[in-house]
Amino acid sequence: MVAKTGRLPNVPVHRRVCRVDAADSSPAWSLHVGDGPVVATAIHAGHEVRPDAAEWMAIDAADRLREEDPLTGFLTSVGDSSIRVYRSRFEVDLNRPRDKAIALRPEDCWGLEVWRRRPPASVVERSLALYDRFYSEVGELLDRLVERWNSLLVLDVHSYNHRRGGPDQPAESIIDNPEINVGTATMDREYWATLVDAFLEALRCEQSQNRPLDVRENVKFMGGFFPRWVHSRYPKKVCVLSLEFKKVFMDEWSATANIAALEDLRIALRNATTAIRREVARPREPKE
Repeated sequence: MVAKTGRLPNVPVHRRVCRVDAADSSPAWSLHVGDGPVVATAIHAGHEVRPDAAEWMAIDAADRLREEDPLTGFLTSVGDSSIRVYRSRFEVDLNRPRDKAIALRPEDCWGLEVWRRRPPASVVERSLALYDRFYSEVGELLDRLVERWNSLLVLDVHSYNHRRGGPDQPAESIIDNPEINVGTATMDREYWATLVDAFLEALRCEQSQNRPLDVRENVKFMGGFFPRWVHSRYPKKVCVLSLEFKKVFMDEWSATANIAALEDLRIALRNATTAIRREVARPREPKE
């Protein structure tokens, strides 16, 4: 379903909702395409699971939610275009290589027992069909946006837990847990240096809950398969910043949100993105 709300050369402004097949009762993801070179994604925001997959799962909804990235879809509003995934990473993880996208063993998933027993091939095949469809559609979208804008910035938005000891245990040390971890290990860091450095500087100038933001690079996470795939496909055209927000905007055990803190983070991300828009479009000299 495509609803056009405006026109742009080569890239109509639209919102597309994807259902992989007729048996899907809910959308797997949505693509909103707007007028500009910034794309924001939330590929781990989803919580829904297909019924045929859910019946084989051992993990309950609360444990799934704790390891998912709830509310990150809210932060994608800073992009001109956005991709929001509604399916749980426990059905299929779009940030992993295809052969590891379904965590069939506990060692594939932080020791969690995801399945009561190995799901049937038909369930696995449907999940992998979703995976293939996602990368096909995102590839088509990025091709069109690169043609329109030449260079793109992709904000790959995630969140992470910092109170794994339990709901009554203290948070993990801030030494290894920045409020925002910017993963850049999947890119040619030297080629994108001015853009990445400008973004880091701009984001560090922002505040949340009346405090300066602790923003660091490649401390907790380096970036997953999705940014690696994008950078291999468009190494000199698309810069993906993998943003891991510590769950200071919510209680990771009760899933209670602090809306004011979340809005502060959205504004900070919006301001930092606005500050570097000219840098996104700046021509770059190839390395010797």
